[in-house]
Amino acid sequence: MPRPATTVVGAVLVLLRVIAGVLVLAAIALGWDALLADPDSVLEGFEPTPEGSRAALGVVLIAGGVVLLVDLLLAVFVFLGRNWARVIVMLIAVGSISTSFVAWWAQGQEININTTYVSLSLDILLLLALSSRTAAAYARRDQRR
Repeated sequence: MPRPATTVVGAVLVLLRVIAGVLVLAAIALGWDALLADPDSVLEGFEPTPEGSRAALGVVLIAGGVVLLVDLLLAVFVFLGRNWARVIVMLIAVGSISTSFVAWWAQGQEININTTYVSLSLDILLLLALSSRTAAAYARRDQRR
């Protein structure tokens, strides 16, 4: 069975999500001192010493890097047509969309281009691509009936 375009698009969208995540981590790393100096950001039990600041940044970057690595592996498995990876990616997209909706509904968080618009649109397109009949049929092509 030839690989459908929806599967390729789904894998590309996951890769775009990884690239967006790398850009977010880079922005966090570059603006870390300003983030800690902001009076609105309060970290309970964190003493903003230079060593503590570097350690906290390291934890954030390592955790983000692990998440992005898992996302990258899922993109490869989606491209290869693994159904479990397709389902996991769709569940993550649903969770991300739901989180954005709850933040908008309950907390009044604005959805704009600088914060959630890019990730939200990628997740919606990803869900549309990977939930298509052709992507599902390709991912289940080796399963016995």
